[in-house]
Amino acid sequence: MKSLSQLAVKIYGDGADLAGIQELSRHPFIKGFTTNPTLMRKAGVPDYEQFAAQVLKLIPDRPVSFEVLADDAETMESQARYIAAWSANVYVKIPVTNTRREPMYALIHRLSQDGIQINVTALLTLEQLRKVAKALRGGAPSNVSIFAGRIADTGRDPIPVMAEAVAILRENPQSELIWASPRELLNIYHAEQCGCHIITVTNDVLRKLHLIGKDLSDYSLETVKMFYDDGVKSGYVLEPAKLVAETTGRGIIAAKKRASS
Repeated sequence: MKSLSQLAVKIYGDGADLAGIQELSRHPFIKGFTTNPTLMRKAGVPDYEQFAAQVLKLIPDRPVSFEVLADDAETMESQARYIAAWSANVYVKIPVTNTRREPMYALIHRLSQDGIQINVTALLTLEQLRKVAKALRGGAPSNVSIFAGRIADTGRDPIPVMAEAVAILRENPQSELIWASPRELLNIYHAEQCGCHIITVTNDVLRKLHLIGKDLSDYSLETVKMFYDDGVKSGYVLEPAKLVAETTGRGIIAAKKRASS
């Protein structure tokens, strides 16, 4: 199994907890950061711009993605240009469509050609990817986020999709494919296997990084100890002697009934 230092895929932290972002920023293997309104709301972020300023102060030297909030192309564009001006390391997240299924390909093309670094987000199909790739071609450096974890949630294997996506994006040397919404640590190795450029990983998954390459026999023993310790700490009691007595008693009663019949 490859160690983190041997992986070609870049690991980005994904979240909106400032303390967690600061902790991850100390690790050289974290090559960038992403967030979104859902993660921000979950983390209780009260002010978007203030939060962004704090993140950029912590992360001045690696890519950071912030998302527009609007649902129409015109307002998305003004927000995108505003966000892009925050810092040179900012990528602006533009959803592949709005909530009315209206594609944002024209907006993506216009912003990218104007030199704005785009992270096109919420893709789940190769048809979407082909149109996004065409819109980004020849533009500024960009990311394309396919939500492989959500594909897997539907019972479909995301690995063939991501492998084909890598092949499609070869025509866009300035674009990098992101394996988004991973569900487990193994997805880092899936992304590596597919040739993805980036995988975004949440703190709960990143906390398992110390398990990479762990001896499975030792891990088995740790699991046994965990179950035992939790049983002791919980004060659970089993009384097999009582159970035997009750079972024996029931057997005697049953035998007497058979004899009397």
